[in-house]
Amino acid sequence: MASSPLSCSASDLYPLLGDGANATAAAEFFCGRFEAISNKFVDTGYAVDSTYLLFSAYLVFAMQLGFAMLCAGSVRAKNTMNIMLTNVLDAAAGGLFYYTFGFALAFGSPSNGFIGQHFFGLSKFPSPSFDYGYFLYQWAFAIAVAGITSGSIAERTQFVAYLVYSSFLTGLVYPIVSHWFWSADGWASPARAENLLFGSGVIDFAGSGVVHLVGAVAGLWGALIEGPRIGRFDHAGRAVTLRGHSGTLVVLGTFLLWFGWYGFNPGSFINISKSYESGSYYGQWSAIGRTAATTTLAGCTAALTTLFGKRLLAGHWNVTDVCNGLLGGFAAITGGCSVVDPWAAVLCGFVSAWVLIGCNKLAEKFHYDDPLEATQLHGGCGSWGIIFTALFAKEAYVNEVYPGQPGRPYGLFMGGGARLLAAHIVQILVIVAWVSVTMGTVFFILHKLKLLRISAEEETAGMDLTSHGGLAYVYTDHEDEVKKQLGVV
Repeated sequence: MASSPLSCSASDLYPLLGDGANATAAAEFFCGRFEAISNKFVDTGYAVDSTYLLFSAYLVFAMQLGFAMLCAGSVRAKNTMNIMLTNVLDAAAGGLFYYTFGFALAFGSPSNGFIGQHFFGLSKFPSPSFDYGYFLYQWAFAIAVAGITSGSIAERTQFVAYLVYSSFLTGLVYPIVSHWFWSADGWASPARAENLLFGSGVIDFAGSGVVHLVGAVAGLWGALIEGPRIGRFDHAGRAVTLRGHSGTLVVLGTFLLWFGWYGFNPGSFINISKSYESGSYYGQWSAIGRTAATTTLAGCTAALTTLFGKRLLAGHWNVTDVCNGLLGGFAAITGGCSVVDPWAAVLCGFVSAWVLIGCNKLAEKFHYDDPLEATQLHGGCGSWGIIFTALFAKEAYVNEVYPGQPGRPYGLFMGGGARLLAAHIVQILVIVAWVSVTMGTVFFILHKLKLLRISAEEETAGMDLTSHGGLAYVYTDHEDEVKKQLGVV
């Protein structure tokens, strides 16, 4: 928030102006003008911070377009309309449920360490702590989680299942996790005034765990319970590549996500006009620039590492693999982007590329099918990002970004001991447990009610024909024949 107005007392000016009625009038005049100018500076500070937060929210929201394009390009043409519509509904349903329940469960302070208790339906809002721009920013994060999950279960999921899981995820499951680690009242939040986890709390600045791991674990259970797509593995159990239909859309979506990540990571500072209490020459604006730089370097390194790594392993250059590697680097650096040096971000991106390659190998081995590699990318690389932060967080940056706790632990490899690493291992375990119990149960119930997976006939024909009135690109008489065979009007 912006600083409070400076004060001026006429009595303080009397010794400088001398005695007499004129001196008194002059002192009162100068103080009046001083206070007016001071208030203007404060108002300007609030306006700058509000504009910065809203612009960051718009950038994060633009990532939904990136998700939509990436998902559309990664699925077969016969399912394009379906995946595009699910991305729209992730945002729309997520907006209403996050407004009604989610924001209150995440940030409804004062509350206990587990769950928020105020602001349901934005009642008694705005508050001294939050304004509407903060709600909008956090909503954009919530629907990003749902977008991650939708990719894992693409091309074989009933439409009603998307509505159910998206509402439950954005209205309950994700908000409670964000309360634990981001709310000032959360039991593992670095902003909590007392009872910090291992004297540290969890440093997950923009959400390698809170956002990426949550969405990945939810998608993991959905894809496991549904099973792989028809034709993904042959009769001998060998993996068969089901290529997406448009590399162009994959690249477009990747660049849109890259652009939006500059609201995701640097925007998580919430304001830009703050000066550091340590007396450093650099203010928060410098930390925001550093965060944008570490984000960029991690993604670039991951992309190039994936390019040459996959060339060695597969014998060819693959644009989709490179795009996924790039996004894996972003997912990994998201947690520690504000507290690590640029050189560490390069290391983060390098390792994240190999983590993604390894996770994809494991997925094939266990016959796990995720059309967008969302679980591997956001779960594997997000988990690595959580560990990475606990290893490489720099003491000076930690104290700048999370002030008020002298002696707070920092990265193990930077001399800060193992307490932060212990806290981050706890974060991974509790997120996996919480999302598994909640979202695993939701997907299992949908499966038992036969509301989760479409029929084999519908999957073979494509969901655009069977559920959405026609193909996304070209309409032919064959569509009418297929509809008649399936009994679709």
